[in-house]
Amino acid sequence: MSADGRQGGERRGQGGGERRGQGSGERRGQGSGERRGQGGAGRRDGQEQRRDTRGRQRGAARSEGRAGRTTAAPSQRARTGDQARGAAFDALRAVAESDAYANLVLPPLLRERGVTGRDAGFATELAYGTLRLRGRYDAVLAHASSRPLEQVDGPVLDVLRLGAHQLLGMRVPSHAAVSETVALARERVGAGAAQFVNAVLRRVSERTPEEWLAVIGDAADPDGSDAVARLAAVESHPAWVVRSLREALVGSGRPADELPALLAADNAPPRVTLVARPGLVEPAEVAEQTEVAEQAEVAPAGLVPTALVLRSGDPGALTAVREGRAGVQDEGSQLVTLALVEAPLDGPDERWLDLCAGPGGKAALLGALAAGRGARLVANEVQPHRARLVSQSLRAVPASAVEEVRTGDGREVGRVEPGSYDRVLLDAPCTGLGALRRRPESRWRRTPADLATLSALQRELLASAFAAVRPGGVVGYVTCSPHLAETQLVVHDAVRAAQRAGTSVEVLDATPVVAGVAPSWEPVAGRRDVQLWPHVHGTDAMHLTLLRRL
Repeated sequence: MSADGRQGGERRGQGGGERRGQGSGERRGQGSGERRGQGGAGRRDGQEQRRDTRGRQRGAARSEGRAGRTTAAPSQRARTGDQARGAAFDALRAVAESDAYANLVLPPLLRERGVTGRDAGFATELAYGTLRLRGRYDAVLAHASSRPLEQVDGPVLDVLRLGAHQLLGMRVPSHAAVSETVALARERVGAGAAQFVNAVLRRVSERTPEEWLAVIGDAADPDGSDAVARLAAVESHPAWVVRSLREALVGSGRPADELPALLAADNAPPRVTLVARPGLVEPAEVAEQTEVAEQAEVAPAGLVPTALVLRSGDPGALTAVREGRAGVQDEGSQLVTLALVEAPLDGPDERWLDLCAGPGGKAALLGALAAGRGARLVANEVQPHRARLVSQSLRAVPASAVEEVRTGDGREVGRVEPGSYDRVLLDAPCTGLGALRRRPESRWRRTPADLATLSALQRELLASAFAAVRPGGVVGYVTCSPHLAETQLVVHDAVRAAQRAGTSVEVLDATPVVAGVAPSWEPVAGRRDVQLWPHVHGTDAMHLTLLRRL
């Protein structure tokens, strides 16, 4: 899937295309092309135009100096970007060119280049913040640029986005944001592009963030009649995502006027949450380790007892994390896993299945809980490399509690092993619209067309889960998307399909179960499923439906 629809064009434009679009191409449009079409008069006009252009550039430079920006002589200006900004730029290019995820690309880059401490934090916020707010910054840059953004090569546009985030989204002084970003442009995309970057970012710096929000909001919704378009521009979400999230709020029993708060929460850096896996480590022990781990500090997360918030420091500095007794896991992910294990069932409770287990966070929590109950876990994952991650996540779980980590198609498990499990977790592949805080690039990759493919897969996997669980057993259907097509509609269709095939399934009331594992959680009246929200619960927008086979 294309990351943003420009990959091929970006790659073509990284070398000569940039120079053609930003140097010689401009000169052809302003000088030689006119001379060819106008003869001697054209030559004189071209000369006058060049003198006028130089005059405007000198005037802009004088104005820039008066504003306190880039007053150094050319020989004194930075010629290369710093390591942190360079790593952020390279992460953005990997996301654009190879469909990579920033959270998988950036940390290795920082380690390889020795970027640590505050510089690593700066690079992380710069990369992730730029990706989250790309739509907002593109709207700003479209106003500040002398050419349409479609004509700006991909690498140059990423440099501009990085500069815009420093100016409008971080506490970087304007002169430093401009000069350092221009240095990065000079190093990575060439001197001609650097001049263009300098001119655009100076225009961006002329307005405050609040002024720019008003400008792009009014441009998207000039007559005040299209709130979705305004929110899409200002809060940096595709319009279809804004509409879908609004429908999900209403469909889950929440007021539509929470939508701006939800979108703003998607744009806020998420807190790092740890899980203390029961029976393997106590939360207090993890907290004690932070006293000796450099720059680490944790506190109770507040929703479930297994969760801790890492306020500062590197999770890998904690012994329990390195050993697999604790891990990094969103509190919502912990909650839905705990709820499945606490859901009432009829009969034995000995064999559990994680149907789509990669990369292994929920499987590790399930394994730890299974060990404490004398149960055994089978972890199934269709992709071999993700199955290896599951095995790594389960390394601290007693071997007696892990029956098998296998590679296989989850849609086949119910046919091959009918009625074999007491509890089944289906953490279904989805659009990830509930985890946009953590996967900021996802909002720009997903399209409405993805829903048809994913919801069909979700129905097939849920049918397999119904077949794999024994009568009286429980299935937990989980997504990290609140989209109604991936949650309520999938469950409704799968239950009806199972009944037509002769398998009776009932939807359990998940609210008392969740209330038992998360006492501070407040149910929504009239709902039997559970939908979490970042702006309400501080978690990813996880969905949980509990179902029992009859």
